[in-house]
Formats: sequence, C-alpha cells, structure tokens
Amino acid sequence: MPLSAQDDSSSSWSAGADLVTSFVWRGTRLGSGPHLQPGMEYSTGPFTAGAWGSFDMNGYEEVDLYFAFDLPGGFTLGMQDYYLPELPYFEYSAADGAHAFEVNLDWESDNVWLSANYIINEAGAVGSYGNDLYFEAGISFEYFSLFMGAGSGWHTGSGSFNVCNLGLEVTHDIAITELFSVPVTGQLIFNPDMEQMFLVAGFALHTFQSSR
Repeated sequence: MPLSAQDDSSSSWSAGADLVTSFVWRGTRLGSGPHLQPGMEYSTGPFTAGAWGSFDMNGYEEVDLYFAFDLPGGFTLGMQDYYLPELPYFEYSAADGAHAFEVNLDWESDNVWLSANYIINEAGAVGSYGNDLYFEAGISFEYFSLFMGAGSGWHTGSGSFNVCNLGLEVTHDIAITELFSVPVTGQLIFNPDMEQMFLVAGFALHTFQSSR
C-alpha cells in the first residue's frame, strides 16, 4: 500500500479495496483465483498506520497491520505484521507462530524506488524462517514500470538468496463517466528461482478519504 508524506498539521483516514485476478507477492502466488484486497489507513504528519487484507474464494485469508514514518530525503521506515486469520492470534512461538514481523526501509524519487525488508522472527505457522531478506528496485517510465526483487528465506524455494521477482507493470485509468474512472493495472511477473511466470490484472475499487 503506497505511503505519502502529509502536512504536519493534517490528518486523514482512508479506505478502499482492489480486485486482482490472482495474488502474486514478491514472485510467489498465494491462494488461488481472484482476490479481494481491502485496506484502511490513518495518516498524521509523518506517521502512517493501517490494515490490509487479501481474501480469495477458496479459503485463503490474510490480514496485515503496518505502520511507517516518513523520513527526510524520500526515505520511509516502518514495520509490517503478516498474519493468517485461520491461526490463533496470540501464538508467537517459533514453531507455531502466527505472525511474521518485518522491518521495511524504502526510498522513492519521482521515477525510481528501492526497498529493503527484513523478517525479524521465525514463525512456523506462516512459514517465515527468521532473518528472511527481500530487496527490490524499480523504475517507472511514461507508460510502464519495471521492477526486480531478490530474497531469501520464505521468498525462495531453497531458502537461499536468489532473484525471485522480475516484472513489467502497466497502469491505465478506464473512464466510466466524466467524473468517475477505474484504475486498472496489468503485471507480467517472472520468478527465476521457481521458474514460474504470472500475468495479473488488478482493478482499484472505490476509495473513501476524510481529512482535517
């Protein structure tokens, strides 16, 4: 979910949802079939916090919490909690843990972004090894974006560090009326580590935002 700087005197709540043909996360497909991905977010000054989820029609459920701080120079520092609702919420053991906690450091300019991510704990029920790494770089052009990601731990089949996420993304707004349009995103994703390719389309549904 994108984060953006807010004026120090303002705060806002927002909510919305996406519909995607399949859920491919960092080069790995999760669940099966289409997913509905709702989210809600609160921002005030440099601080942002929110919740995001993904649900298919075949039993896959994910609910993540996150927070982040905007830093000078285009940097963002935050943390995300990956959780699957089928698991007991207060289970934090290494063997059966239901939460994987990840520290995120991102940098973004007008058309380039970099991301470094580190899982700090082992959580057997959600599949994190602990010390899992993921790095991603991307560049956007007028009509499309390119990205490349590499990781270790739960990001790759062997657990060793490898490139796992190469992609091309195209986004276009489809006008429904003069005042309403639907952003549509298409992604072609290749995972060299798993030798798999995916083609995904996503549709942004209505977003509500209130600020003061």
